[in-house]
Amino acid sequence: MQVSHWQKVLLTFCRESCGRAFMDLSPCGFEERSMLMAQHTEPELLRRYASDQLVTLAKLVIESAFQPIVEAGTGTVFGYESLMRGFDRMGFDSPLEVLDQADKTGQLVALEQMLTSRALAKFATIEDFSSATLFLNLDVRLIRHGERLVETLLQHLRKNNIPPSSLCFELSERFDNTSVPEFSALIATMRKAGFKLAIDDFGVGHGEMKLLCDYPVDYLKIDRHFVADIDKSARKRHLFKNFVNMAHVLGIRVIAEGIETEAEFLACREYGVDLVQGWFISRPTTFVSELKPAFPHLRDLGTMKRSSQSLDEILIRKQIERLPTVYENDSIEDVFELFRRNPRQAFFPVLNANGEPRGIINEYHLKEYIYQPFGRDLLKNKVYERSISQFVDRAPTVGLDADAERLMAIFANMDGSDCVILTENMRYAGVVSAASLIKVINEKQLKTAQDQNPLTGLPGNRAIREFMQSAGRDGDETRFFCYCDFDNFKPFNDHYGFHIGDHAISLFAALMRRYFFSEGDFLGHVGGDDFFIGISGWSTEEITEILDRLLTDFHDDVIDLYTEEDRINGYIKGHDRTGNERIFQLMRCSIGVLELPAGLVIDDSARVSAEIAAVKARAKNSDSGLAFQVFGENDMQKQSART
Repeated sequence: MQVSHWQKVLLTFCRESCGRAFMDLSPCGFEERSMLMAQHTEPELLRRYASDQLVTLAKLVIESAFQPIVEAGTGTVFGYESLMRGFDRMGFDSPLEVLDQADKTGQLVALEQMLTSRALAKFATIEDFSSATLFLNLDVRLIRHGERLVETLLQHLRKNNIPPSSLCFELSERFDNTSVPEFSALIATMRKAGFKLAIDDFGVGHGEMKLLCDYPVDYLKIDRHFVADIDKSARKRHLFKNFVNMAHVLGIRVIAEGIETEAEFLACREYGVDLVQGWFISRPTTFVSELKPAFPHLRDLGTMKRSSQSLDEILIRKQIERLPTVYENDSIEDVFELFRRNPRQAFFPVLNANGEPRGIINEYHLKEYIYQPFGRDLLKNKVYERSISQFVDRAPTVGLDADAERLMAIFANMDGSDCVILTENMRYAGVVSAASLIKVINEKQLKTAQDQNPLTGLPGNRAIREFMQSAGRDGDETRFFCYCDFDNFKPFNDHYGFHIGDHAISLFAALMRRYFFSEGDFLGHVGGDDFFIGISGWSTEEITEILDRLLTDFHDDVIDLYTEEDRINGYIKGHDRTGNERIFQLMRCSIGVLELPAGLVIDDSARVSAEIAAVKARAKNSDSGLAFQVFGENDMQKQSART
């Protein structure tokens, strides 16, 4: 007799859950009776049979799938979210249906304990699991059973040699967690034990702002709704950036979940998220052998591989202060000793067992005990049980790759915090104070001034590269990169001398300033007779009109630098680059304009430079000296020609 998948599941379930009692139901025997039932079994019927033995059936068919959560800047795997798989074999359409059914039948706690223990056992088989974090979803209906769950969980962790700081509970926003009376006590217990906490589905659920305001959250997972097509929506980008900035000021790391395209990944990375998760990075898998320790291609995706650090990172690294740290499982006596050895230091960073910052511990929190009779003895009393975690203040936390302006913005929004904690690969790297950051800003301004062209006073190549990179990552508006280059400048410079040549260069710089003076307009001097103009928010018609005026005015002004005889002739004689004498037309300027459409997020500076070079060549060969090209237009034309 042929049996279906569902029938096999029911047969196995009957053997495991009913045993001898089930076999005694019919004289035809266990197998025959099971087959007769299974012939009429559909998923809905299987659910009905399993309603009282849900956990037993779940043990047979449900598995834990792990989806990597990856560092946005490096591509290194930071941790995994545990997801339920196999629920469809029980006749359910989603994990939520399984949990709802378990809750109805009073089996939710037992089911969650079984799922968690299996996830931990699988997590312990991953190579170097001790440096990773496992993210588990916490159903709001389990909160009132939290104390029992935490106690059982700590036993499993000890058995698998996993530190509590390797576990992060995602607070489901399906319901309002804060409305449960036992919630505050459970959070305090979890923090004391060393667990980490995350707000899941941020932006679409209940009570997220209350959680941010009143509870020590470690991670904020921005919902897929704000990530989907973020590269095409200015409103989403605005909200997303504010979510990230708000979280970082509060010392909370940000995870963008549900990333499904390269453009979404690039946008999320640009707007400062710390971690990313989604099908674009990796799909969930039930096989540990399929899990990778890193996705190195993400680090260089959409960008030219940099051989050196940014100027901001170099300057910040010079000012970073690597203070001694306190671990949250250290004793109070250890903290007293640390302050005693460092009498001038008013605070120290607090880390978890994984080396991640949890905040800072201030001396003034302990002074009230130090200067009270028996205060120190009271803190060390095991009955009183005051742990280090109860004295930790949150502190703004960002990666070392943050730019100086972003750090300054965080300081401007801080209220009473002593420092910003800096991390590298999500681990503690040091702290930077307000005084140190002022030094960074001053030194950056000095470096920027040194990069300016002494003849025109315009920013040089470093600033131009940084502008192009920043503008390429911000797709809110249409952007135009204009590359300006004089035609026949070398023979003019050779013929009339460097002094007149410099006069022509200064003349063009003055005309640029006349037409491009609004906030956000960027003018740069590449060197010699090459200039750069960067603008955004203009229409093609507007930029065409202004550039036509610029070219016309330059031609009318620069022609006065020639002798009357050369003006009448319309040319000068000179030598080309090979030394041969030839005739050169009077000097003009050519401008190649590359348009980056609104919604396009690009971080590939090599590709942008290549397209600018192509449109600049077209401009030189044109009668007007002006040529436009939309980014990617050449690729589409080549593709069309091939097909």
